[in-house]
Amino acid sequence: MEFETVIGLEIHAQLKTKSKIFCGCSTEFGAPPNTHTCQVCLGMPGVLPVLNKKVVEYSIKMGLATNSTINRFNQFARKNYFYPDLPKGYQTSQFDLPIVEFGKVEIEVAGKKRVIGITRMHMEEDAGKLIHNDQEPVSYVDLNRTGTPLLEIVSEPDLRSPEEAYAYLRKLHAILRYLDICDGNMEEGSFRCDANISLRPIGQEELGTRTELKNMNSFKNVQSALEYEVRRQRDVLLDGGEVVQETLLWDADHNRTESMRSKEEAHDYRYFPCPDLVPVVIDESWIEEIRASLPELPDARKERFVAQYELPEHDATILTSSRELADYFESAVKSCGQAKKVSNWIMTELMRELKGEDVTACRVRPEQLGGLLQMVADGTISGKIAKTVFLEMMVSGKDPEVVVKEKNLVQVSDQGELLAIVQEIITANPAQVAEFKGGKTKLMGFFVGQLMQKTKGQANPQVANELFSKELA
Repeated sequence: MEFETVIGLEIHAQLKTKSKIFCGCSTEFGAPPNTHTCQVCLGMPGVLPVLNKKVVEYSIKMGLATNSTINRFNQFARKNYFYPDLPKGYQTSQFDLPIVEFGKVEIEVAGKKRVIGITRMHMEEDAGKLIHNDQEPVSYVDLNRTGTPLLEIVSEPDLRSPEEAYAYLRKLHAILRYLDICDGNMEEGSFRCDANISLRPIGQEELGTRTELKNMNSFKNVQSALEYEVRRQRDVLLDGGEVVQETLLWDADHNRTESMRSKEEAHDYRYFPCPDLVPVVIDESWIEEIRASLPELPDARKERFVAQYELPEHDATILTSSRELADYFESAVKSCGQAKKVSNWIMTELMRELKGEDVTACRVRPEQLGGLLQMVADGTISGKIAKTVFLEMMVSGKDPEVVVKEKNLVQVSDQGELLAIVQEIITANPAQVAEFKGGKTKLMGFFVGQLMQKTKGQANPQVANELFSKELA
């Protein structure tokens, strides 16, 4: 029996505001426990929340960027549940009247494009954090995160493979970063994902029993956890068993899921409209003002890169995967005018040296990379020497001209200076000369290589080829 995978993702994006959603406390990460708190986010009696307007603006931005409907009338609700890191005993969220609904984004996997629906996006406050002590039977509560603004993005169950889930997650992450409304840091918890996954026989309309996956703090972990769960559920069904509806944690150390709790029925959170917050009514003129301020988004920028810079679609896809990388590329091209060469260097030399780090951590500024490639184009240095210079620039951050001068790496193009070495090499290798004259023209690489070795890579390859061709003839 063949099965179809059905996946839906719930993403919590921490909005990049300086203060929390209902009070003036800082949202800065890494402060000592319980120092970014006040009477409002601690849920003290008699206090009243005040909505942060930036949270509404950022939510509208994300809605517009994903072709969604912005609900001009939306409302906050209380989501009631009890947990040690939830000081009020409820979470202020949105329920039946969210700010955004009915969106869509396009993803591409293995050359095939698919449109994934977004059910809704809603504003809510984050809970605190429990810190467990392995040495004592106690847990500590840090409420710095309490009240941090979140935008929860709920997809339709339209994803049909872990690879599609990965692509969808990447796409939303990129959009949030392009809009500059979320820093997207998964390790710090500002971009979190829960996944619901089920299998059903191909052709069956009814959904299978789903499990919910949590504790996935990287894109790779999300894909790995879903791949594992597909295999596990398939084995259970083929053995005649039934999948149990439960919440699972991903154990990245052992590459497996572990049961966290059974979830036979949906929780009854007893939602009701928050009495402390009036409904949010949004003017159409404000929506249009925000629409006009939207930056160029990943898909549009990718299309422009292909058209303007004549790049292959593969190159454009990688270069626009983040706003910072796309900006870096365009700044480097502006410095040297060689779009394809800049693209090649970014995707090979630069990304290899960054080792997965963000391009903002790179010590080589884009105009410096452009300057380096211009020196190659001018014949000042060879492509091989450029790689040596680039490695030094990655360490020191110095301009390419400075590195070339300090290390005496200027390319030798003077024919008179190179001719004596060329003749010396020809005299020292009579057997190879005879073979070359006998038709083995590939030996030109041998002769040029000898010259490069003697000049420590500083000979101009084009001049070298011309000299050897002339002397060997």
